[in-house]
Amino acid sequence: MNNHSFGTPKEFKNWIECLSKSNDFVHGHTSLKASNPFWLSYYRTLISSDTLHKDVLPFLEDRFELEELKNKIPVQEIIYTEDSDEIIQNLMNGYIAIHKNKNDKACLLINIANSKFRDFSLPIMEASAIGPQVAFIEELDSNINLIRKKLPIPNLLVKEITVGELSKTKVAVLYIDGIADQENVNTVIQRINDVQYDHIQDSSYISSMIEDNSNSLFPQSISTERADRVAAGLSEGKIIIAVDGSPNLVIIPVTFMESFIAMEDYSYPWIIGNFFRLLRLVAIFISMLASPMYVAIMTYHYELIPARLLETLVGSRASVPFPPFLEAFILEIMIEMVKEAGIRLPMKIGQSLGVVGGIVIGQAVVEAGLTSNVLLILVGLGTLSSYTSPVYTFSNTVRFIKFPVIFLAQWFGLFGVFFGFQFTILHLLRLTSLGRPYLSQYPIRITAFQDLWVRLPFSMQKRYPINLRPQKKIKSTGTKKNPEPVNDFYE
Repeated sequence: MNNHSFGTPKEFKNWIECLSKSNDFVHGHTSLKASNPFWLSYYRTLISSDTLHKDVLPFLEDRFELEELKNKIPVQEIIYTEDSDEIIQNLMNGYIAIHKNKNDKACLLINIANSKFRDFSLPIMEASAIGPQVAFIEELDSNINLIRKKLPIPNLLVKEITVGELSKTKVAVLYIDGIADQENVNTVIQRINDVQYDHIQDSSYISSMIEDNSNSLFPQSISTERADRVAAGLSEGKIIIAVDGSPNLVIIPVTFMESFIAMEDYSYPWIIGNFFRLLRLVAIFISMLASPMYVAIMTYHYELIPARLLETLVGSRASVPFPPFLEAFILEIMIEMVKEAGIRLPMKIGQSLGVVGGIVIGQAVVEAGLTSNVLLILVGLGTLSSYTSPVYTFSNTVRFIKFPVIFLAQWFGLFGVFFGFQFTILHLLRLTSLGRPYLSQYPIRITAFQDLWVRLPFSMQKRYPINLRPQKKIKSTGTKKNPEPVNDFYE
């Protein structure tokens, strides 16, 4: 609690009077006689009444002092203190304050917070066909518990920080001591400590505030709800940021190519996993360039179209009253509106709108002569391609970045598309994540050929990624060579 900003009272009577202004604050004694102990102070909306009546009140006996009660009450988190600031802060977190007498400054703080949260469920934004099917929830301790089950080692360290002038949000920084670079850890903790904001509602607030370049369209961290992705990141030397109240954890530092890696790739044979990884990479380029290339070619470069295809294109655009730029822009905006509406509506209605709305509106637009069949196919293909990335925030970047490229294609043709592509590459070359190169292809590192650009068999992934500067260089990998089994061809 920031006393300077909000004038938190220092004296015992003053903070009781201050907190009593709220109708859900309770300050009373456990006896009909005011002279008898004990006096209780708590917010009834923050505590568990069952725990209060079962595990606290039955143990309040006159013959016990507060320090003796600390060993009698069967609750794990109990604090004995006289600090008013500590008392107030813990009361706001679901503790109950027990005073021996009405005017005593010393009290016993007992954690009986009402911690009812939803159960662990399936990943929603990062669904997979095979592999672990568990996602994080909005409770910080439960999420850390899930991570520790994945990595039951004492080297997994948790550093907790309180952020937010009003929200007092708990933020946990997790890393594996002995693997993660200590410089990276110190940088993350320092940046979180430097955050000054009233209300931290989600982990995305923290990630956007500690990024190297907050003006970049590309996410310099990965927000994930999957426990297996977090465990894999920790084992490589990455740092995890967990925020109380958020089901998404932040992985940092990351590289560009990690936006195309799905955790189910590791459940397939390595050749099939590489095929899907490269398929996603190709799909992203299709999503970014399909509509701009149509605008550029149909506006300036008819000579690039084969004669038979040109006849089809001219026939499909014969009744379209708009130029290719306006035709593509209107259709792209329409598709984005359908997708956005599908997200905002209730789940069952949103699914119906996304499928039926896209088909009906697309067919109606073509029949009305407002756009061509070819462009509708390209826009639909680009829309599907934009969702192939396993990282949702990266998909949003791809959805947006094609619009400025469409404008460049209208002004300069293929040169505009080339300029937009080169500008994006130069931006990625300069971009960093926690001071580490974001574009993993430059500078070229041999570890990128183990599990980044492509995925080699597990037995060949012998080194940790060099770009993370891990303290441990060599992985514990490989298999023992067993003698060949005897088969029917041997006697």
